[in-house]
Amino acid sequence: MKIRFSLIVLCAILLLTLPYQANAQKSLTLQGFVRDRLGKPLPGATINVEGTNLITSTNSKGYYKLKVNNGKITVHFLFIGFKGVSRTLDLNADANEDVVLQESDSDLQQVEITGRKEKAYKTKATFIGKIENELKDIPQSVSYASKELIADQGLMRVGEVVKNFSGVNQFSFYDDLTIRGFRVNGQSNTQLLNGLRTSTGFWKQSLANYLERIEILKGPSSALFGNASPGGVVNRVTKKPLDETRRSVSMTLGSFNTFRGLADFTGPATKDSTLLYRLNVGYENAETFRDLMFDKNIVIAPSLTFVPSEKTRINFDLVYTDSKSRLDRGQPIFGSFDLNSTPQSLSLNTTNDYLNELTYNATVSITHKINDALSLNASYLKTGYSEDLNEHRTSNAYAVDGTGASINNLAGMIVQIRKRKRFIDNFSGYINYTPKTGAFEHKIVAGYDFGSEVTPLGGSQLTANGYRNAANNGSIATYVPANRSRYLLDAAGNPVPNVPHFNLNDPLSSQRMQDDSKLFFAQSVVAPTYYYLNSGYVQDQLKIGALQVLLGLRYEYYTDFANYKTQTEAKTNSHAWLPRLGAVYSVTPNVNIYGSYVEGYNPQTSSTIANPNAGGPFDPLKSNMVEFGAKTSWFRDQLSISAAVYQIKQTGALYATPGVVDLLRQIGDEQSRGFELDVIGKIMPNWNVIASYSYNRAKILESGTAGEVGIQKPNSPKNTANLWTRYTFTDGAVKGFGVALGVNYMDKRNLIYDARFSPVDQITIPSYILFNAGLFYNIGKLQLQLNANNIGNKKHWVGGYDYLRLFPGQPENYMLTIGYSI
Repeated sequence: MKIRFSLIVLCAILLLTLPYQANAQKSLTLQGFVRDRLGKPLPGATINVEGTNLITSTNSKGYYKLKVNNGKITVHFLFIGFKGVSRTLDLNADANEDVVLQESDSDLQQVEITGRKEKAYKTKATFIGKIENELKDIPQSVSYASKELIADQGLMRVGEVVKNFSGVNQFSFYDDLTIRGFRVNGQSNTQLLNGLRTSTGFWKQSLANYLERIEILKGPSSALFGNASPGGVVNRVTKKPLDETRRSVSMTLGSFNTFRGLADFTGPATKDSTLLYRLNVGYENAETFRDLMFDKNIVIAPSLTFVPSEKTRINFDLVYTDSKSRLDRGQPIFGSFDLNSTPQSLSLNTTNDYLNELTYNATVSITHKINDALSLNASYLKTGYSEDLNEHRTSNAYAVDGTGASINNLAGMIVQIRKRKRFIDNFSGYINYTPKTGAFEHKIVAGYDFGSEVTPLGGSQLTANGYRNAANNGSIATYVPANRSRYLLDAAGNPVPNVPHFNLNDPLSSQRMQDDSKLFFAQSVVAPTYYYLNSGYVQDQLKIGALQVLLGLRYEYYTDFANYKTQTEAKTNSHAWLPRLGAVYSVTPNVNIYGSYVEGYNPQTSSTIANPNAGGPFDPLKSNMVEFGAKTSWFRDQLSISAAVYQIKQTGALYATPGVVDLLRQIGDEQSRGFELDVIGKIMPNWNVIASYSYNRAKILESGTAGEVGIQKPNSPKNTANLWTRYTFTDGAVKGFGVALGVNYMDKRNLIYDARFSPVDQITIPSYILFNAGLFYNIGKLQLQLNANNIGNKKHWVGGYDYLRLFPGQPENYMLTIGYSI
């Protein structure tokens, strides 16, 4: 615990010494009231001085008081739902400045290429539906986390952020999640970047330093985005340029030899502000609590916005990530299925292993406003990914003796060496039309999407597995006791593995550098794949009085090339009509109730699975969802509370086959029913909160494996609950200090069903409660932050596949961040 003590001492020294850093300028008091046009106070309005870290909020009476420096300053007054006001003041004495804010119109940009200026957990609007909509007017549940929440919790991975969302949890260490009982992974086009479909390398979770927010639209989203998961779609919104100068840098030191450096610069690039820029840079060099694991990441994310006129905006975004690490396949345990039989740090890797990944996402977006009711929008996203992998991994089974019985202290092993690339293109062009016809107001979206993904020629893989043949000049994939004469046997009569087994009783010997030149490798091609899709859609959100009705329809035509780039190449096609129906009724200005019906569709071809050993062909996924809920706002729209009940049905899901590497099996119908509650925003101007609860009953209704029917789906907890709250002191001797507390509850979860055991003997991972905390101190432009996670060192697992692939959660850890902003 030396690092914990060192961090606490360092933080204490800095907190004690920094208040004595005197500012050479004279300190003055700026105070006043912020009200609406009717004279009513606006509690929680934000007041900040441009180019500084001086910021405060109004109290319940709309009153504010802020210490500022003498001379000329520009002060911004902001409140969600109102137009911001800026005042340039030349001060040489204490001053009063009262401000009246006007309610904002919803006539903003139609695609998200203008940066968000608010500094709060709560977000009022989203562009996830290809038109700006207030969250309360969307007839589906949406969970989100702003960059402020992400920063306060000291997070860097999307998989960590989702603990704040109802009905969402990690599935493994990889870039995959469970949303309402359905698995969503980064390689299946269920993750969006600024509303456009993309994919990740799957093995590593996306970093978050370049993100404005992370949002999840719950339920099938195919009517909006094409083939997608029935659980929901993850949208990563990148930070965009601002028309005001902001610059910040930070460094983080912490447990597991973590070092992280971040920088964020934005502002006008020209005097007339027709060109705006933003640059986010991140560097991470960290070990983990897992044996042999490390992460070295460099992220460069520049963005430019060109504003040639008030009607036209053009934006360019690039996110470039260079990642070097090892692929962590999880913790193995002994065949007794005792979760505590091995340390959580144990991995099956060796020091030979590496995973090098390069990813870029380049986006060009344009919006042109023809008139007050009509605008044209177009976006193009290019994704490139390359993988260079060398790994020693489990064969998903224990070693066997001469009779075929498992030797439960020896894990079967495979060596895989692979290089491959993948490229994705997405284009989205559409119109937004907001006319009025009599008593009806319309929000019409109509457009065309094109998407394609290609795995080009050149990808290949070397695989060493199985058992050595009797002549010791090759290997056989599986051991069959009846044919034992075909195998090389040791002195005890056991088959000799091609790759030495991993000895769970002596991990140090198995983790050392291995001489893989003595193995028998099988060469295989990473099959080139190619698909493209064309789709058209139209949607109208009609409003008459307090009622809004949403009617949408998408037609998707999917083309895939079987045996791509071979002599037997064949073009195959599939198509789907995808409706989206919903209604929202405003009971009061602060309470909306809604209902919706949506359908989903997702082909499951070699292109989308991206695994040549998965088997198939498989039928497409088909799904539908019915949802009802309510969305409310409180404290002048500073706090929102939403609740939803839903039912999702899906057919055709793919599951891993126990004991067989990579092979997938297709089951029948699945069903998910549940309830969700979300709270986010401010209780008081200086008191932020985000909380959620979910109940989910996700089960398999039809399967070729009888015992699987009716049990809770893998990695789908029935109950989850989360709370994070931060309070900042604004007066007295503790002014500038903040404290945060967090609690995360996760119910027990089943792992992948193993037909060799009865339903009551299936392996599960236990429930857990984690406690987290944060301390904050702002002095001028300098910020200090100390995050403590898993206080009490609760042993837990965030997910898992089976008894050889469990994914333990982090033990108690601490992170100290020092930031500077201007």
